[in-house]
Amino acid sequence: MTDLATQAKWDKAAPTFDLMAGRGAEERWHPVKHALFNRMGEGRILFMALGTGLDIAAFPPGKTITGIDISPAMLEVAAPRVTAYDGELEARVMDVHELDFPDDHFDQVFTACTFCSVPDPVNGLRSLHRVLKPGGELCMFEHTGSRFFPFSAMMQLMTLLTEKIGPSMNRRTVNNVVAAGFELEEVNHVFLDVVKTIIAKKPDAPTTPTTSG
Repeated sequence: MTDLATQAKWDKAAPTFDLMAGRGAEERWHPVKHALFNRMGEGRILFMALGTGLDIAAFPPGKTITGIDISPAMLEVAAPRVTAYDGELEARVMDVHELDFPDDHFDQVFTACTFCSVPDPVNGLRSLHRVLKPGGELCMFEHTGSRFFPFSAMMQLMTLLTEKIGPSMNRRTVNNVVAAGFELEEVNHVFLDVVKTIIAKKPDAPTTPTTSG
């Protein structure tokens, strides 16, 4: 069942989200997102938390992408950007904990500043793991908690306020990716140890031993 409380929170944020996200932040991180999203291949791609579609500007053209978001109000704002994308981009309202896709369906999964807000991040990542093909990539642009003082303490305090209206600031997302069953390939720090890209993969399916006659 869809998390109605989370859906309502993001529906409420939708009308002002572009202003809240800030043009400056989008411009600052656009080159990093563009480089990460250029890993998109020719297969089926899932983009989780499409939001108001601000990330679409960093997508390479000509891809086959399914974008999901828990908030129908967010996707209403995103609709013109979805239509303008130079490729196949379908937007669907969906909760990551209740993905309506078969097992082993997507070749790649992408996220951007998403798992700071998922209520149950490990189970959300396990859900993505289920729909990703063996050997498929998970590519994330995320802000996380810090290991270093005073940033760690500051982010703990900030989270007491921010998680009521949006993201948590102290998530251990890299650890959560591993806990969900992915194998880490790369973790690249973009700003201190807070903003980072994470590339992981779903392990290849185990092979059945064969015997010779």
